[in-house]
Amino acid sequence: MSTKCLVKPSEYHDSVTLMETARELTQLPGVGDAAVVMATEANKSILREAGLLLPEIEAATANDLVVAVQAETDAAANHALQVAEKHLARRPEAAGARAAFQPRTIRGAVRSNPEANLAVISVAGQYAVAEAWEALRNGLHVLLFSDNVSIEDEVALKKYAAEHGLLMMGAGCGTAIINGVALGFANVVPRGPVGIVAAAGTGLQEVSTLLAKMGVGISQGIGTVRTRIGRIDGSGAKLGVGVSQGIGTGGRDLKEPVGGIMMLAGLEALQADPQTQVLLLVSKPPAPAIAGRVLEQVRESDKPTVVCFLGGDPAPVAAAGAIPARTLQEAAYLAAAEVQGYPGPSVDEVIARETVDLKAQAAELKKHLKPGQKYLRGLFSGGTLAAEALVVWEGILGDVRSNVALEPRLQLKDTTRSEGHCAVDLGEDEFTVGRPHPMINHDLRIRRLVQEAADPEVAVILLDVVLGYGAHPDPAGELGLAIRQARERAAGEGRELVVVASVTGTEGDPQGLGRQVRALEEGGAVVCGCNAAAARLAGFVVG
Repeated sequence: MSTKCLVKPSEYHDSVTLMETARELTQLPGVGDAAVVMATEANKSILREAGLLLPEIEAATANDLVVAVQAETDAAANHALQVAEKHLARRPEAAGARAAFQPRTIRGAVRSNPEANLAVISVAGQYAVAEAWEALRNGLHVLLFSDNVSIEDEVALKKYAAEHGLLMMGAGCGTAIINGVALGFANVVPRGPVGIVAAAGTGLQEVSTLLAKMGVGISQGIGTVRTRIGRIDGSGAKLGVGVSQGIGTGGRDLKEPVGGIMMLAGLEALQADPQTQVLLLVSKPPAPAIAGRVLEQVRESDKPTVVCFLGGDPAPVAAAGAIPARTLQEAAYLAAAEVQGYPGPSVDEVIARETVDLKAQAAELKKHLKPGQKYLRGLFSGGTLAAEALVVWEGILGDVRSNVALEPRLQLKDTTRSEGHCAVDLGEDEFTVGRPHPMINHDLRIRRLVQEAADPEVAVILLDVVLGYGAHPDPAGELGLAIRQARERAAGEGRELVVVASVTGTEGDPQGLGRQVRALEEGGAVVCGCNAAAARLAGFVVG
């Protein structure tokens, strides 16, 4: 095999371009593997594991773009590098003379679309702040999808927004639903009486889709709403009703420096919203002082409020008169139970019945494992889903290492190498600089799946699959094939590999919940109804 590379100093392309280029290279004759990424230390480690790290890449800096190719011959590798050069040099085709005017700046967009009131910003972190300021100063609410924004900039943007009655969702906000219109990764969910305020994108997706599956709609799913949003016309949810507001605050909103600015604003808005009967707050554990402020605001309303601070202490929540939830699954059922006229079972009944079934299923799966197979590995695209799994495993496995562990002693020393039981959030900043998010591109997760499947001590691998408008159009299509191949390799070595998965989504999503579940099952995965159930099953297999 021939391995060659190309280093392009101080060259930037958006993550979609990098993904498309890498995909084009892997489809060329004679090419076995290819990567097109920024030369960050995390990406270098991944290239090293794949056998693609050459000395030229080792010497590159995080601002340099690298193309690495492994092919059957030198000629095939050189041709692939030439194709990469051409692909990266492409420029968007010029609009025809009769094409509609496309503004090049936010100010120009506001002038040409005076009714617009929200801007979605997804550019490199170093440019995102300036664009967010431009949008706010032009009176627009902002969904800032971009990450790698300094916390100082985030605080300044949110303070300005709060003072001017605007939403500043993010940085790193991947999910929102405004007046029934899904933004980012959001799902097709029914409209109804539950209002959600979330500092956790996949957390908002998980609870809203679970509510949808129960037939309970959402009035708003908020990370901040200080009204003045106005009407944004959009198609209704395919389940009959949709979501009026769903706003993510960004994952750092409840950290001490930010102060929960957007969480508090969203909570106040929902408390005053006549369409909202039940409130649901979702986040990883806030800083104690910020949690206190949020819970003080909870006390200001007599509306039932479910609070899921994943991994946090439930006692202060209960003391504030709210309903504490340990997991996202519990949060959804507890919120549903507070809806007037909800006929469904209680969360205790659901989890008790589910646990009996999962333990029986785990016992059957365990029979096929070798004595040396003892470890669980979770490979997540959603950080909140990884956090939920860690909460579930506390009572089953004890210590589980992770790059999102709350306790420093449980942090992975090297996120590119697993140790013992562990869960890796592949959507963390360390993995997404110069690389598409794993909800968009599965290349990194498939590489890690192959790596974990080759470990003879691994018994079970857990995957989350997240659907939605901005997510990969067919995630299970790619992951299902990778699961099948990983299980076949393990079988060739005389081992059984258990793969457990969950799918966050609804039938109305572009990817289709049913189609995705079938594709995963055809690949050999055991698919559970939610992330918490999948985590329990995986834990029972090795626990």
